[in-house]
Amino acid sequence: MYNGYCVKCKEKRDFQGTVTVSKTGMRMAKGPCPVCGTTVNRILGKA
Repeated sequence: MYNGYCVKCKEKRDFQGTVTVSKTGMRMAKGPCPVCGTTVNRILGKA
């Protein structure tokens, strides 16, 4: 469970996500917004 900012809802939401590593080496939690379904990203820091 992560907390991220939904751009479509313009609010912080808790979402279920998976942790992936971006091209620059940053860990990111990525998952759908529970209200509108838009993808929400949260940067967690260096891997």
